[in-house]
Parts: sequence; structure tokens; C-alpha cells
Amino acid sequence: MGTIWARVLTWIIALVVGLVYGVAGTVAHAYMLGWLPLGLILSVLGIGALLVAVRLLTGDRWATLAAGLGAMTATLVFSGAGPGGSIIVPAPADGQFSAGIVWTIAVPLLVALVVAWPDTHQPTPRRSPTLGE
Repeated sequence: MGTIWARVLTWIIALVVGLVYGVAGTVAHAYMLGWLPLGLILSVLGIGALLVAVRLLTGDRWATLAAGLGAMTATLVFSGAGPGGSIIVPAPADGQFSAGIVWTIAVPLLVALVVAWPDTHQPTPRRSPTLGE
């Protein structure tokens, strides 16, 4: 019974960390350094690194999915108009590059990619003893 509670706690922590990364990425994705979308690049790298780290450290697809759902939820919530009318992820003008569109699409794609990644931890097969051993 102890392991189920440990897994649930891991999922909750992963969800909260994903929420934090999602908020940070949603706020920072629009930063431009001249022509370079530095905020978008760092935000996508940060979410990708978080998801890969959760997957590698826990070995649990569900924890990775929880972190991804947290990031996607934060992106969704903070993409709409706020109570004061401010919009963090504005809609693009016709024909213009939009870091917001890329950010909104990149997060679920990264989550799907890392969650679907094949397991690398294969159990080693047991060797049955032979007669001479």
C-alpha cells in the first residue's frame, strides 16, 4: 500500500512542477532579443528538459504525463484574457511569426513525444540453471 501512495505523491509533485514550468514558459516565451525568439527557445528547452528529466528519473510515464498536463493547463489558463483584459499570448497579425502559436503547439507535442518514448529499462531475463551447475 505504501508504493501506491508514493506514486500518487510523485504524480502530484510532477503536476505542480509542470504548472510552475508552464506558467514561467507562458510568461517568458514572448521575449525577443532582436530578431531571435530567445524566450520561446528557452521555454521550449525548459519544458523539454523537465519532461525528459521526470521520465528518466522516475521511469514512470504517468509522472511525465502529470508534469505535461500541468504545463498544458498553465498554458491554457494563462493564454486567455486576464481579469484586467491583458493577454499574455496574443493572436498573430496576418502573415507574422507568432511565438504564442509555436509555444501553444510545442508543449503538447513535447508531452506526447516524451510520454510515448519507449522504455529503456528492460528487465534482464533470468537464466535457468542447467544440469551441470
